Amino acid sequence: MPSTNVAVGSSVGLHARPAAVIAEAVAEAGVPVTLSVAGGEPVDAGSALLIMTLGATAGTEVTVESEDQAALDTIAKLVASDLDA
Repeated sequence: MPSTNVAVGSSVGLHARPAAVIAEAVAEAGVPVTLSVAGGEPVDAGSALLIMTLGATAGTEVTVESEDQAALDTIAKLVASDLDA
């Protein structure tokens, strides 16, 4: 499955607000997307709650995976953005 690694750009990590923005974008894309951190199991990026379970803080490397390249690129860009700004 195509994947890319990006560093979390939100200054306080993937807490409720950024997780909700990412989950909403996945829902709009309509295709499965997963997020994972090193040593962890992939989680459904369409669930804000599951995204928050990653414990990803600012700068944490996150792997974004999806069969759909456009969705992968969109979600990777969101993870790398400061969604709190």
